[in-house]
Amino acid sequence: MIALIDYKAGNLTSVRKALTAVGAELFTPAAPEDLDRATATIVPGVGHFNATAALDDAWHRVLRGRVEAGMPLLGICLGLQFLFEGSTEAPDVPGLGLLPGRCVLLAPDSGDSSAFPCKVPHVGWNALERNDTPSRLLDGVPSGAQAYFTHSYVAPESDATVAWTTHGVRFPSVVERGRVFGAQFHPEKSGDVGLRMLRNFIAIAG
Repeated sequence: MIALIDYKAGNLTSVRKALTAVGAELFTPAAPEDLDRATATIVPGVGHFNATAALDDAWHRVLRGRVEAGMPLLGICLGLQFLFEGSTEAPDVPGLGLLPGRCVLLAPDSGDSSAFPCKVPHVGWNALERNDTPSRLLDGVPSGAQAYFTHSYVAPESDATVAWTTHGVRFPSVVERGRVFGAQFHPEKSGDVGLRMLRNFIAIAG
């Protein structure tokens, strides 16, 4: 049973439809303790990092505890950024801290997006370039496969990165470490590639 977290950061309809299409059983937990009946959890999201503040300390404790107990967790777009320690977009809002570092604007170090050679936000189709790190989430997804993005902030580089995408600069587009997984793009809007990844996640969840 997949727990799909709803913290009012984007429309969950397309995520639910994609997961249903690949055979997932879903529920939306009303409280952190509801995760006790989940075999896996997905944290989606679109928009400002400040939206993740709706997931308070109780959610953080339970999510971290369930991952430590072996539950797979997938973050999508803003949900991927939530897996890290935080973001410069909302410096006072803590992330889940399952992966190291803070997310930053997809622009030069100065934060001046006007000097960036590409449009920000990054919206549209782009390639996933796999590295040599094995990935269960990307099983059957070839390097160069296209996925649909819409975001302005990106995760930091880490040993959890299993695929990169380039939009002016190279940034991590898929992360994976142990039972923690993340996609900066939207699998539910990425056609067969995204559906394959969601099937892989369901298989990981058992």
